[in-house]
Amino acid sequence: MALNLSLRLSLAHLAYALLIFLYCSSSSSSSSAVDLLQGSTNPRRPMILPLYLSSSKTTSSSTSDRVVADQNRRQLRNSPPPPNARMRLYDDLLANGYYTTRLWIGTPPQEFALIVDTGSTVTYVPCSNCGHCGKHQDPRFQPELSSTYQPMKCSVSCNCDSNNVQCTYERRYAEMSSSSGVLGDDVLSFGNESQLVPQRAVFGCENMETGDLYTQRADGIMGLGRGRLSVMDQLVDKGVISDSFSLCYGGMDVGGGAMILGGISSPPDMVFTHSDPYRSPYYNIALKEILVAGKQLKLKPSVFDGRHGTVLDSGTTYAYLPKEAFLAFKSAVIKEIRSLKQIHGPDPNFNDICFSGAGREVSKLLEVFPQVDMVFNNGKKLSLSPENYLFRHTKVSGAYCLGIFQNGDDATTLLGGIVVRNTLVTYDRENDKIGFWKTNCSELWKSLHYIDPSTPSPLPPKSQSTNVSIPPTVASGGLPHAPAPGPDGLLHAVFPGEFQIGLITFDMSLSINNSYMKPNFTELAEFIAQELDVKASQVHLLSFNYKSNVSLFKWAIFPDESADYISNTTAMSIIQRLRGHRMQLPKKFGSYQLVELNVKPPVKPTWWKQNYWAVAVGTLVTLVLGLSIFGAFLIWRSRHRESSSYEPVNAAIPEKELQPLQTSPGLDGL
Repeated sequence: MALNLSLRLSLAHLAYALLIFLYCSSSSSSSSAVDLLQGSTNPRRPMILPLYLSSSKTTSSSTSDRVVADQNRRQLRNSPPPPNARMRLYDDLLANGYYTTRLWIGTPPQEFALIVDTGSTVTYVPCSNCGHCGKHQDPRFQPELSSTYQPMKCSVSCNCDSNNVQCTYERRYAEMSSSSGVLGDDVLSFGNESQLVPQRAVFGCENMETGDLYTQRADGIMGLGRGRLSVMDQLVDKGVISDSFSLCYGGMDVGGGAMILGGISSPPDMVFTHSDPYRSPYYNIALKEILVAGKQLKLKPSVFDGRHGTVLDSGTTYAYLPKEAFLAFKSAVIKEIRSLKQIHGPDPNFNDICFSGAGREVSKLLEVFPQVDMVFNNGKKLSLSPENYLFRHTKVSGAYCLGIFQNGDDATTLLGGIVVRNTLVTYDRENDKIGFWKTNCSELWKSLHYIDPSTPSPLPPKSQSTNVSIPPTVASGGLPHAPAPGPDGLLHAVFPGEFQIGLITFDMSLSINNSYMKPNFTELAEFIAQELDVKASQVHLLSFNYKSNVSLFKWAIFPDESADYISNTTAMSIIQRLRGHRMQLPKKFGSYQLVELNVKPPVKPTWWKQNYWAVAVGTLVTLVLGLSIFGAFLIWRSRHRESSSYEPVNAAIPEKELQPLQTSPGLDGL
């Protein structure tokens, strides 16, 4: 009996493990955990995980951890709202296939560009001793240079390396791309706009990567999914943030956006829908129906509840509907835009549905294409603009293609980043709901002024980060002393605490393939500002020359209007990105090359500049007073001439009428 009971328990564990296996997947470069949903013909990839039965000791430890986590969550509910990590998003969904954020690891902090993925759990970056890692945006993580790094020692709760010394992780994908390495524990920093101070967390240090992971520009992945190794779960279990995060993707032709780890005050008109954490391993919503131009598609509500239901995935570029829903949606859209001509897509390998003649103005697309409404089970609806289901045709100006496709034979509805462009999406995990709010994501901080941090955490601390990579020419631009070569072969400069930076200038060349194309200076300045984490008003074009398909620009980065100088932290971040060629400009601008970089201290204002207003007012008063006195003098002089005028001798005078003489009465008789 004991043997039979043990066998039944083992079979039950195996069945449970197989069930978990069918649900677990994660993303790589431009994909995410929902890769498994679309079959082998789709570029999205499933994740294959090794499964192990937990011992009683492991189960006990896991239960204890969960109790502590639950206690932390209860404390969050009864205490003032904790701070949040406010972070910027970079890249463009359609151009790059993903959005990235900046994350700093270690002491002093080492910077990385990580793909934001709600379908993944593990956060990982290439390690310095990686035997097979590609060339990415930033240098590899060097554990030996971090004074706070600790390897995760082997235990029964993790997979161990061959020497049973350190915990490991592994992610494999259908097309044979993979990521594997060891797990480490170090300090994560979230940027200088974040209230949340640096926190310790477990992450993956890659020793091997293949396939798309090897060739992608981004350094790694930041996992925001549900799971013990997720950054969100770790921060929530520590009790440092509430169990919620928000993403806001930029609109068509804009890119970038914002991310907030932790709770925010939801806008009054934010639309919420239920998200069942037990429905699937992914973030799902309760979609009921879709309207096109106000007309309901003739579909049963159950069509959006097949397999995993309706899933939101930030690592997916486009949207994918079950066959029945896709055909109905396509027909409804075509019916509403009969005035446009249907044309072939930009890639002959795909049967894209495209239309020409709509014009290039995104703001006017709603005059041509219909509005689409997604209605949830609670009756609330999310209205989608054309930019939420279209992408530009890359070969025909003014043409657009449907960014919503059929999900093969899969019954899952998969909503990628295109659906939520210019939409703040709040993943309220504590209350099992997801909210949507249409907004301009590039202006999110102004719209949500009530989440502005009152005490931002500087990143990195001056005592921890003093190195910045710069070219030799910067030494002649006003630095306090010439940079010296660092241990990694790069040039570093140390900015003393008292040194203030008033201006950063850099020369760059752009190689434009189309000789007839002239760069849009304003648009280019906005992209540079976005890539350098500064305001567009701080970026100024000083000079421009064009020769042999190469455009030469001289740019200047000025302090913010509210500041007299650029902080050392911001300046070092700008210099690192420029020197490391980490700016990712749209392809239409061609490839760029940094020519020269200079840093100058603030110009000490002269007495005239310091007293500009006083001098101006004094000058104006003096001028008005002087004019008044001069005018009064002219009037007095004119009147004086009139009163003292005389006629010269023998001068001709006008004849006057003679008046009768008055006679005296005493002379009448004469």
